[in-house]
Amino acid sequence: MIEFKPIDRTNYNECLELKVAEEQKNFVAPNIDSLVQAAYEPDFYPIGIYEGGKMVGFILYDFDYELNGWSMSRFMVDEKYQNKGIGNAALKAFVDFFTCKHGRLPLYTSAEVDNTVAITLYEKYGFERQEVFGYESGGRTYREIRLKLQL
Repeated sequence: MIEFKPIDRTNYNECLELKVAEEQKNFVAPNIDSLVQAAYEPDFYPIGIYEGGKMVGFILYDFDYELNGWSMSRFMVDEKYQNKGIGNAALKAFVDFFTCKHGRLPLYTSAEVDNTVAITLYEKYGFERQEVFGYESGGRTYREIRLKLQL
């Protein structure tokens, strides 16, 4: 059964040890970047994905002032736990968690345009494609597609 726990001083090292597969590294920011961002940005919430008492993944969600809505900014499952249905279960559980905590509000997410696995997963749970957008960070240009779930 999937559970969520806030990332805090008791479990942040577990979060930092989570890794995606080598071919996925261009699709999601390292968890250390997300934890630093959450420490300095208002309305950012880092949570660990747990199964059987073990942290197996990570979600960062936040209130995005540019969108004037909530966003699941990061979603990752450690490479050792991929292809076991955990990503599916975690996304479904997160949507339920989010709805219980914030109500039936729209929820946004985004994925690199080449990340067909993530886009397919999001669409499976009702996220609908919005626009493609680009931005630069760390000297690199990114192209992502925004998706929206109307709860």
